[in-house]
Amino acid sequence: MADRRLQVFYTVARLLSFTKAAEALHMTQPAVTFQIRQLEEYFNTRLFDRTHNRITLTKVGKFVYESAEKIFEEYAALENAVKGMTGDMSGLLVIGASTMIAEYLLPILLGDFKTKYPDVHIRLKVSNSDEIVSMVENNIIDLGVVEAPVNNKNLSVTLCSMDQLVAIVPPEHPLAKCHEITVQKLVAFPYISREEGSGTREVINEYFNRAGISVEELNIVMELGSPEAIKGAVAAGLGVSILSRVAIQKDLELKLLKDINLNPPLERPLSFVHKKQKFRLRAIEEFLKFSQNHCSIHNHINF
Repeated sequence: MADRRLQVFYTVARLLSFTKAAEALHMTQPAVTFQIRQLEEYFNTRLFDRTHNRITLTKVGKFVYESAEKIFEEYAALENAVKGMTGDMSGLLVIGASTMIAEYLLPILLGDFKTKYPDVHIRLKVSNSDEIVSMVENNIIDLGVVEAPVNNKNLSVTLCSMDQLVAIVPPEHPLAKCHEITVQKLVAFPYISREEGSGTREVINEYFNRAGISVEELNIVMELGSPEAIKGAVAAGLGVSILSRVAIQKDLELKLLKDINLNPPLERPLSFVHKKQKFRLRAIEEFLKFSQNHCSIHNHINF
């Protein structure tokens, strides 16, 4: 309902990037540029200064940006009120999740939500936890689900559940008969790690630090970008690793891997993260409520 040109302008102004705005709006960059040019022609003035591959808002641009922000807040409040009165639940919901959550946990939650609200269209973006938080900060996604603590005070973080991490080794490994193990004993063997920016890696590194182990001391033979890649490498006998117990259930059943409890135990929070906005579309509000209720019912390993 709001002027499309103004929506495009507001996104570019907030991100100060035509490229990032195009990604957030699911448009091509030339289409974004065209919309901005149209709005500048309508107002008969420049809204951006473009110099050396950087853009900044002009004085008029800053005024239009502040006014647009108020307009969109009023629009969101109007839409929520009308949909609340009519019982309508529809729209687009863009969710971001880290790899482990997207592959092993979200399908159940999204399936149940879609069954209850079939008119809500869900789009899922998958990346590591750092990038998911960045997408939330830049309004590229409406809601993120991450597996590491979030320190940005401008974001709202809601705990869903706690996730247990365990050591994994091949069934024929010398440690395979152990029921539990200290991290000092585990890392005496070649170690397979997640990539930089991974929430799993961040949590595990902190665990190592608490145990008095420096990451530099580890014999890291591989850094891999997904739980599936790590499981394959461990099963092939290339090293040991630490993963969420959720991610290895089928591998345990097939006897491709052996899990070993860590001593002391290692858990991490699985959390929802979103902007602290005064008004959000009703679909986002309802998804948050639905997810929190889902978390309270399906504890620990299932959303």
